This record gives sequence, structure tokens and C-alpha cells, in this order.
Amino acid sequence: MKKLTTLLLIAFATIANAQIHNPVKWKTAVEKINDNEYYLVATASIEAGWKLYGQNIPPNGPVPTSFKYTQTPTFELVGKTEESKPIVKHDKVFDMEIAYFYKQAVFKQRIKLLGELTSIKAEVEFMSCDDSNCLPPDTVDLEFFLSGTATTNQGATPQFTFGNNTDANNTVPATTVSQTTPKAPATTPISRQGLWTIFFISFLSGFAALLTPCVFPMIPMTVSYFTKQSKTKAKGIRNAISYGISIIVIYVLLGSVVTAIFGADVLNALASNSLFNLIFFLILVVFAISFLGAFEITLPSSWSTKIDAQADRSGFIGIFFMALALAIVSFSCTGPIVGSLLVQAASQGGIAPIMGMFGFSLAIALPFALFAAFPGWLHSLPKSGGWMNTVKVVLGFLELALAFKFLSIADLVWDLHWLEREVFIAIWIAIFGALSLYLFGKIRLPHDDATDRISVGRLLLGLVSLSFTVYLIPGLWGAPLSIISGFPPPQYYSESPYGVGHKGNTATTVTSSEELPQGAHLFQPYDIVTFNDYQQGLEYAKQVGKPVLLDFTGKSCVNCRKMEDNVWGKPEVLNILKNKVVLISLLVDDKNELPENEVKPSKIREGKMIKTIGQKWSEFQALRYHSNSQPLYVLMGHDEQNLVPPVGYTPDVEKFSSWLHSGISAFGK
Repeated sequence: MKKLTTLLLIAFATIANAQIHNPVKWKTAVEKINDNEYYLVATASIEAGWKLYGQNIPPNGPVPTSFKYTQTPTFELVGKTEESKPIVKHDKVFDMEIAYFYKQAVFKQRIKLLGELTSIKAEVEFMSCDDSNCLPPDTVDLEFFLSGTATTNQGATPQFTFGNNTDANNTVPATTVSQTTPKAPATTPISRQGLWTIFFISFLSGFAALLTPCVFPMIPMTVSYFTKQSKTKAKGIRNAISYGISIIVIYVLLGSVVTAIFGADVLNALASNSLFNLIFFLILVVFAISFLGAFEITLPSSWSTKIDAQADRSGFIGIFFMALALAIVSFSCTGPIVGSLLVQAASQGGIAPIMGMFGFSLAIALPFALFAAFPGWLHSLPKSGGWMNTVKVVLGFLELALAFKFLSIADLVWDLHWLEREVFIAIWIAIFGALSLYLFGKIRLPHDDATDRISVGRLLLGLVSLSFTVYLIPGLWGAPLSIISGFPPPQYYSESPYGVGHKGNTATTVTSSEELPQGAHLFQPYDIVTFNDYQQGLEYAKQVGKPVLLDFTGKSCVNCRKMEDNVWGKPEVLNILKNKVVLISLLVDDKNELPENEVKPSKIREGKMIKTIGQKWSEFQALRYHSNSQPLYVLMGHDEQNLVPPVGYTPDVEKFSSWLHSGISAFGK
């Protein structure tokens, strides 16, 4: 009776865990533009609570939605695939700001016919997630009939009726691509929060530029000029305000030119484009070396001469050219800062460069207007001196540190492993350590004053830099360094997953690589003997007399990483994983192709072939365990029967440990 009850409970739990999710259903249609041109329209209907990701995704994020059209000589693609306006919010699963669609997404590809054609075939690859789990990347075959519409079903997902495309909280509405008129290419905007962040950083950068030797001395000179040349105080204030507005207009125009030249689509691609990131790295290094005093970046002197001549004109035109002259003369100080801001803002896309230049120029323009309104304040300004060069040098060190962020992105995309986490942190330790020595007067650079004393402000800034340097050091041994999270490469992208000089986890027995069974490897940083092949792992489990722990996981599975980082490493769990079970980790998103003799038709996706290792394990999980979400953990015996019901994401260490113990106890009976 007890055995029957146990079997019934397992059966009930298995049914409860049967979660073959197909939350995205695709429908195709065709819009006629003229006799030779059409829009191919693919509409994704998304189940409530799930989201589909857009085409432009930052590095280390989910798999973006992408389309491949079967090319024939009878048509050509015109431009890129457009998408309806996505929602851009912080994604809990990937812990980053991502563009995604909720309820519905529309994609349009313009084509031009070159001959007779009745239909066009395509394939869409996409990834869908809810607030806690992600499904492995999937592909669906689409067909567009030029004489009508057709529907392509993915699995047996029921039909839903959708209203407005808003997120679950109805906070960020998204529009749908028009079904009757052509629409300009949609872009992936950054959120308001992201724009305000850029504005704030740019404003602080403008304030820093204000304190450099190229700009700061201009404040009393310019304000005095306006107050002396104006017949009344009110007119002097108006002229100074006009001067400040002109500064803003000049820099905002610069941001607009950058946006116009590159285009929003190109700017959106900068964040993950390795070549652009490498170019940005080189540009920032040049700027940093310039700020450190090796040379000055200046514009041609003829430019300032011609601008000065125009500045003599009366009225607003003359004031505008005075502002332009300031921008050119101060370029050796402001140029590297402006360039760095444009690089950072351009990688965000949209109007970010314009917003960045507005914040930067506002910080520079405000003092001129304020001091013109209150000339008495000029007496409270500190005197020009060597401290301004100190500001310039500090900015040089900061730009040098920022440069390596772009280099690390290029290295990540190319998977070169030249600039892994430890190397990146070591470089930052060297940079901020050198900055500390400079602020303490132990290092002198070409334009520094010869002095044996340092100011209190410089001393305090040096202590802050030294404290930050000391904070970075434990990162070499694997410390998370949450303050700079997002700057260094992720933990897994390491020269050694244990950190420099660490020998690995010694809480339990460590198996050396020479003792590993055939087909196994050590899962780092815990040294767990792990198989990536089901049959090899099962055979080994029979040899050593241990139960099997199947781990359905994925390279892009964030919750899988959370389980590995926060649960697997706990002593009570780690001891079981290393000594009491045989771990078989099956990657459902492994893109490596299967040998030809293993390629076979899919049993759950009609007309599709199982071509990759990931597709093989994804189908295996769906057929046997009626689930396609990761992580999924299965404890089974040598007869391949479940010892206890499978579980998914279980961040509670005690619950996961209890589940493991119950399975091991069942195996021993």
C-alpha cells in the first residue's frame, strides 16, 4: 500500500510538472506596396506572462529574434527586418535592460520581386522567457503566400485574443506595425531611465571639463567682457544667457550630427559589435594619453582665427561665434571628454548622443549665465593653478580605465580569452594604484607644478582612489566586486574560475584530471565529475553504483547559473554532488552539430530535423519529462526511472538539499 501511494504521488507530481511550453505562436501575412514590392509580415502572438526578445540584444543577454529568408533569383530583400516598438525595461532573468515584446510582436521585411513567385519561405529563431524561466532557443518555419495569408503553428498552443501590446503592469505601451501602410524601420529605444542616466553622467563630465585649464579661466574673462560691453546690467545678463544657449546649441548639434551620420540602427548595434568596441578602445586610449600630458589634441589654428573674426559681429550672431570659438580653443581639454561621452552614448543608440551633449553643454553653460547675473560671485572662485592640471590628469586615468571596458567587450564577442576577468581587474588595480601614487605626489607628469606639498582635497581624493584599489584586489581571488558589476568580464569568463592562486574547493574529495572516467570533465569551480553525454554518464553510474542526477541546463540559462553559484557550492549540497550522485549536464542550447548518423527527424516538430546537440537534448527533455524549461533536475536510478519527482529552479538551499537526500534514500531501498 505504501509503495502504491508513493507511485501515485510520483505520478501526480510528474503530471503537475508536465510543462511543454509553446508560448509563442507565429502567423504570416503579406502586404502589397506596389506591383513589384511587398511586405512580408510575421506576427508573434505571445502567451500571457511570457515575453519574446527583440532583434537588438546587448552582449551576454538572451538569444535575439532573427529571420533567415530562403533566397531565390526571383526576389531580393530591401533593407532589414523591421519590428514593432518593443518594451524596454529591466529584465529580472538576465539582470539587464533589454528590449522585449509582451502579448504581440510584428516583424516586417520589405521585398522586391524580380520574377514570378507565389510564396517565400523563411525561418525565425527566437527565445522566450517568463519572470523566472527561459525556454531554449527555438526555430519555426514560416511561409509567406503572395496571394494571401497563411498560419504556421508551433506545437499545439491555443489561440489567444490580444488587446493593446503592454507589459504585465500596463506601464509601457508598445505600438503595432500598421497593416495597411508602409512604416519606417522601427528602432530599439533606450528607456527614459537610461536617457536620464546618460544625461546625469554627461552633466558631471561637463562639470569636470569646466575645471580644466582650458575652460575655467574663461569664466571670469567672458563674464567681465559681457558686463563691461553691455550698457545695462540686464543687457549683460541677456548676452551671457545667449552665450550659454549658444554653447548648448553647438554641442547638441554635434550629438545630432553623430546620430544622423550613423543612423539609429547602426548605433543600436555598437554595443555588441566587436570592431566598433575595438575602435572605441583605441580612441579612448589616445584621449587618455593626451590628458596625461604626452601631447595635446587641438583643432587647426586657422579655424579659431576665422571664428574669432566672426565673433566681432554684433548681436546674437557674434555671441554664437564667441561660443564656437570657446569650443574650438578649449578642444584640447573638452575634446577627449566629449569623444568619450559620444562613444558611450552612441553605443546606447537612439537620441542618447543628443541627450549626452545636452547634459555636457548645460554644465558648461550654466556658470556663464549665473556669474553674469551675480558678478560678485566671481570673487569666490578659486584661483587658477596647478590643481586644474590635476583634474585633467585624473580624467586621463579614468578614461584609460574606461577604455578597457570596450576592449573586454570585443574580447568577449570574439571569445579570445585575452582579457579575462583577472587580467581586467589587474589592469584596473594598476591604473587606480598609479592614480593614487600620483595624487599623493609620488608620480609627476609633464605639466605638473614642482611642489612638495599636496592640498587637502588632493589628499582626500588620493585616499578614495587608494581605498578603491584595495577593494579591487580580492577580485583576483574571485570576489564579486558588486560596486563595479558590469564593468569587468563575468565570473565565468576567467583565466581560472577559482581566482588567482586558488586551488579549488577543498571541502570534499577532488578528482584529478588523470583519474576522470572517459567522457567526463570537472565542473568548475567545484570540481564535480560531470558528463555531457547521457549514455556515458549512465554507464558510469552503473559502474560506481550511484544514482544519476540529470541537469537540463543551457549556456544562456541565467537561473541555471544562479543555482550553480548560490546553491551547488553550499557544503551540504556540494558533498552530495561530488560524492553521492553522478551528474549529467545536458545543454539544450549547444549549437554544435551532431554527427551525420545522429541527425534524425523531430518527433515533436513536424517537418524539422534534429541537427544540433542542443536540439537533441531539448527534444529528449520534452519527450521523456514533458518539460522544456531550464533548469530541470531529475534524480533517477539505473533503470532510468525517477526516484523522486523532478524539480526546477529551487534557490532555497535547504529544500534542494532535502530533495537530493530523498532521492538518494529512495535509490538505496
